[in-house]
Amino acid sequence: MSSPNKQSSSLHEKAGISPPEIINVSAITEIQKNRRQQPSAEELIAGILDKNRTALSRAITLVESTNPEHTEKANEVIKGCLPFANKSIRIGITGVPGVGKSTFIEAFGTFLTHLGKKVAVLAVDPSSSLSHGSILGDKTRMEELVKDENAFIRPSASGDTLGGVARKTRESIILCEAAGYDTIIIETVGVGQSETAVHSMVDFFLLLKISGAGDELQGIKRGIMEMADAIVINKADGDNIKKANQAKLEFNRALHLFPPKKSNWQPKVTTCSAIIKDGISDIWDTISTYFEMTNETGFFQKKRKDQNHFWMMETINEQLKLNFYNQPEIISQLEQNKKAVQNDEISPFAAAQNLLKLYFNKGSK
Repeated sequence: MSSPNKQSSSLHEKAGISPPEIINVSAITEIQKNRRQQPSAEELIAGILDKNRTALSRAITLVESTNPEHTEKANEVIKGCLPFANKSIRIGITGVPGVGKSTFIEAFGTFLTHLGKKVAVLAVDPSSSLSHGSILGDKTRMEELVKDENAFIRPSASGDTLGGVARKTRESIILCEAAGYDTIIIETVGVGQSETAVHSMVDFFLLLKISGAGDELQGIKRGIMEMADAIVINKADGDNIKKANQAKLEFNRALHLFPPKKSNWQPKVTTCSAIIKDGISDIWDTISTYFEMTNETGFFQKKRKDQNHFWMMETINEQLKLNFYNQPEIISQLEQNKKAVQNDEISPFAAAQNLLKLYFNKGSK
């Protein structure tokens, strides 16, 4: 008896389609062909002078770069823009976190653009000491101003620079001025010594305060009060108006205890509510009065010259420090000296002298 024919199983494998190659050479070639090349220094300068925001953003990224290869190109861009700079007013705005700096800057900046001004906001965002990252959320907070054609907002990470001021904020000011922005606003981190650094690069320094938070006496500190050209009590609205006016009186009394400023300007105290845009015009009137007075006396020009000298010296100090830590001999010896200092085998001062001696001896060869 013949055996029955075998039936094929329903479970069987058919020849499939070969997966495509992971690397598509033709696609990569096309991408590389169409990829936009980095613009030259001349192209960036031309774009900035033509008021192109993309060119301005690219140039600021270039000057903020810590890549040594970018330094020469960045300096070339700055040199090309310098003859077209110094035609703005520079306003520094500081205050503790939570005082409403971003809300105030948006209300203030929008007010200025409605007056026909071109406003650039350089906001320095604090960097984490652990992850070294920054949120860079100022554009999110300034929803109205970021859409304004006459405004440019650039958040930058503070990095590890002293006082939380971005390493190249000073150069960014020059680029923004060359791009036609006549009002430059610099927002500080609001902690540490950022106020000192920002004060050394602006014409007018505005201190934001709030009332009802127990900070009236806390805020009457000699250093920050002496630097301020105006004090603004923010969030003066609703039930807080009375407290804001009381804080205004207290700060006015405190200001009279300090010696006169070199500019002979008497700092003003005012109140405002950035959220409802109340009192913003009064603040601009105060700033305008300050600029009229300091221009007449020549203090404005003298301060700019002194600041240029200060930043030349700061740049020298920064470059020397960078050069020191990038020397191969220093890199190799630094870790050994660190361990020796930590183990009390050598004093910190002697270790520092040894490293400096090594650095200067190498430079003299």
